[in-house]
Amino acid sequence: MGVFSRLSDIVNSNINAMLDKAEDPEKIVRLIIQEMEDTLVEVRTNAARALADRKEVSRKKDEFASRAKEWESKAELAIAKGRDDLARGAIAARRKAEEMIDLLDQELKAIEETVNKTNEDLEKLQAKLKEARAKQRSLELRRNAASDSVRISRQVHDGRIDEALARFDRYERRIDELEAEAESWSLGRARTLEDEFAELEAEDAVNAELAELKARVSRRSSGVN
Repeated sequence: MGVFSRLSDIVNSNINAMLDKAEDPEKIVRLIIQEMEDTLVEVRTNAARALADRKEVSRKKDEFASRAKEWESKAELAIAKGRDDLARGAIAARRKAEEMIDLLDQELKAIEETVNKTNEDLEKLQAKLKEARAKQRSLELRRNAASDSVRISRQVHDGRIDEALARFDRYERRIDELEAEAESWSLGRARTLEDEFAELEAEDAVNAELAELKARVSRRSSGVN
């Protein structure tokens, strides 16, 4: 298959339709992108060759145009010198140069058409390549999201997690029992003299703070700082 035939197939392809028929969409997209990139390289190489040909043909055309002008001048000189035989030879040479110019013009026209067509094909191919890359990115994002969802769902429904949480509850219950046992040792124990004085000291501290608070509120109400 020639590069331009393959290029036409790619440019005219419906990527979504190709994916619908594919068993592995991601693989198909990768293959499509690879084919497009390879074709892009080939087409650009051919385009570069065509541009080089255009320069070469243009240069040859300029050379033959210069020759035609030169033979025209020689024909005029020969006529001025009365040398019709030389003038005829110069005219014949000029006509051959002009024929070559016509041929080169036709070649330039064909090359120009090829360059223009290649440029159009490249624009279409690059648009298709952009579409394929976007589709590839979309598939990757969807696959990653689906994989994350599956992994989370497996963890949520994993019996080992429930078992671990149940063990945690039993451990927490054991701590509650130990704390309760510690508290039980103080139940029914007679208050000591130290406990009584500590309670009085705590009560005095509370009363002192209450008095200070009342005084502050009273000063604020009376407007005294």
